[in-house]
Amino acid sequence: MADPIPPATIAPTFLKPVPGVKLDARPVAIGGQPADGTAVRARARDAADRFEGQFLSIMMQQMFEGVKTDGPFGGGQGEEMFRSLMTEAMGKQMVQAGGIGLSDTIQREILKMQGLQ
Repeated sequence: MADPIPPATIAPTFLKPVPGVKLDARPVAIGGQPADGTAVRARARDAADRFEGQFLSIMMQQMFEGVKTDGPFGGGQGEEMFRSLMTEAMGKQMVQAGGIGLSDTIQREILKMQGLQ
């Protein structure tokens, strides 16, 4: 692994602002076009929903950890292998059904960080 750059080799003007260059704080959508906010809000909502689904999936994996399934169609290594896929699908379904409210909070924080709230 390469060693990090020692601080002495970084130019002293590296982090100084360049005169005459004004940074634009407007959100930019995919493709470099200025966004009106709806595309950014939709992407923030999608990210928040995916996060909540993953969170619920992990919680259900922990919940099912000690559950033993017996019977003619239960148990075995196959069920253990595919249990994570089942909990992932259950997490997605829970989010589509309304979730637990985590997605709304996450979306609000993402938009606040983007300066859109």
